[in-house]
Amino acid sequence: MKNFLEAARKAYYEGDPILSDAQYDALERKYGELSTPGYILEDGIPHYSRMFSLQKFYEGEAQFPSWYTNSNIAKVDTPKLDGAAISLLYVQGNLVQVLTRGDGYKGTDITHLFDNSEKIGIPSKIPVERLPVHIMGEVVAPKTIPNARNYASGALSLKSKEEFYKRNITFVAYEAYPQLDETYIAAMEKLNNYGFDTVLHTDSSIFPTDGRVIRVDSYAKYEGLGFTSKHPKGAFALKERTEGVVTVILDVVWQTGKTGKVTPVAILEPIEIEGAVVSRATLNNVGFIQALNLELGDEVLVERSGGIIPRIISKA
Repeated sequence: MKNFLEAARKAYYEGDPILSDAQYDALERKYGELSTPGYILEDGIPHYSRMFSLQKFYEGEAQFPSWYTNSNIAKVDTPKLDGAAISLLYVQGNLVQVLTRGDGYKGTDITHLFDNSEKIGIPSKIPVERLPVHIMGEVVAPKTIPNARNYASGALSLKSKEEFYKRNITFVAYEAYPQLDETYIAAMEKLNNYGFDTVLHTDSSIFPTDGRVIRVDSYAKYEGLGFTSKHPKGAFALKERTEGVVTVILDVVWQTGKTGKVTPVAILEPIEIEGAVVSRATLNNVGFIQALNLELGDEVLVERSGGIIPRIISKA
């Protein structure tokens, strides 16, 4: 099971997820914290500073960190954009390196795609010449595009710069290191003045989101709270739990995709989810079936991932 969860984590960070967040969370709750802080990227370039992931909390289900309910601590609430994370390194004010997120420690060098970076909202030069500056953010696509997250992530794997700049994508910044000011809000204001769209300045209704990010505004307090091996303690992702709808697995068939990949598909007792009748749902692969110990006749919880693709979350 650990290997399966690691494969799911790796696929997520490479932009081709095999599980929805709800499915992954359900398996981790069932089998415990089996996964490591991140899969190890064998070949890659180290990030100038660590790109941490965020601990997830669900509305009404968790004991939140004490600072969240402390009225004396200023907090910032921003949209959690659902795109592909990258990091930008500026030296003497010039953009010199662009990396994919990778495992948070190392990423794949995609600098060659960004010689005309202004087209997607990334300045080639910023007015900071004293120190290297590491800026982190998301490459996102409008949610009107089907599978917008995969569309944005897939752009980072393109070999052709011409094809890359044909994509309807943009960059939205959410962090900088070293800190550009004493507070997060002030730092984002500076990035916006440098020419970046940031999570505080973008119209989040245009892009797909995956919850909210709550964080401590003061960088001194944020750093003082410390970090786990995976997450900062001064920030977290707040999400809504997908309830899912209960139905029954009637049969399993094998479906061949356009690429020749064969995938198991569950035939379900028809149910209505978000106004659509659902009678089939992907089972991802044999490992997923085994992990949930699914059999014909089982009652299962089904959701429409992203409001589009039916997926089985867990047994009911």
